[in-house]
Amino acid sequence: MDISIKTLSLFGAVVFTGLSAGLFFAWSVSVIPGTQKINSEAYLETMQSINRAILNPVFFMVFFGSLLFLGAASYYQFHVSSSAFWFMLIAAATYLIGTLAVTGLGNVPLNDQLESTQLNLLNKVQLEDLRSFYESKWNRFHLIRTICAIASFVFATASIFSTLKFIK
Repeated sequence: MDISIKTLSLFGAVVFTGLSAGLFFAWSVSVIPGTQKINSEAYLETMQSINRAILNPVFFMVFFGSLLFLGAASYYQFHVSSSAFWFMLIAAATYLIGTLAVTGLGNVPLNDQLESTQLNLLNKVQLEDLRSFYESKWNRFHLIRTICAIASFVFATASIFSTLKFIK
C-alpha cells in the first residue's frame, strides 16, 4: 500500500484539526459549565491545575500539528484542485489566526497571570474579583478559538470532499 505525503497531510489536517476542535468544544460544554458551579477559590485553583496539566507533549503535538498538517495539505492541494486548495488555505488561516493566535495572545497570558498569583494570599473579595476578571476574558477568548477550530475542521473536511468525483 503506497500512501503519499499528500494523502498523509490531508488525513493529518482533518484528524488533528478535528481533535483540536473536539477538545475545545468538549471544554465548552463540560468544563466551563462545571466550573461555573464552584466557588472562586476552587475555580482559580482548578484552572491553575488544568493549565499546568495541559502543557504536555500530546496536547502540543495536536495543537501545533494541526497547523503543520493544514499548511502542508494546502501546499499539496494547490496542484490538485482550486476549490480544494482554497478550502484548505482558509482552514489553515482560520486555525492560525482564530485558534493559535487567540490562544497565544489571549488565553496564555491570562493563564500566566493566574499561575503567578499566590491564591492563598488573597482574601475572599480579591479571589472573587480575580475570578470575575479572569473567567470572563478567558471564556471569551475560548469561545473564539472554539468557533475557529470548528470552522477550520469544516473547511479542511470540505477540501477533501471538494475533490471527490460525486461532488462535482
